[in-house]
Amino acid sequence: MAAKDVLGRAGEERAARHLESCGYTVVDRNWRIRDGEIDLVAIRRTDLVVVEVKTRRGEGFGHPFEAIDARKRQRLWRLAFAWIAAHPEVAQGRRLRLDAIAIIGADPANGALEHLEDLR
Repeated sequence: MAAKDVLGRAGEERAARHLESCGYTVVDRNWRIRDGEIDLVAIRRTDLVVVEVKTRRGEGFGHPFEAIDARKRQRLWRLAFAWIAAHPEVAQGRRLRLDAIAIIGADPANGALEHLEDLR
């Protein structure tokens, strides 16, 4: 596995632990279809939350949230609706929300973590 993939997986694990510590239940990880991948899917109360995780060693190429442009958000929405179609029993009665988690640091387990709720 490439170093960037190891970093990304470590970041996703940290993001999942963060969500769980905030009262979320992670119900899916790395869900893939032909059109792309959802990093994490979680539920909390009446919200179904699709989470994009961006992990970087530093900000030399900009803040991780800068990588989530309008095109990326559109793709995340399409993937979220595909996930709902594949898992209607989990999604039923829940409000869909997109979140992003950025982790910055050479060691994702200890790096700075930012959680941005309700991407628009």
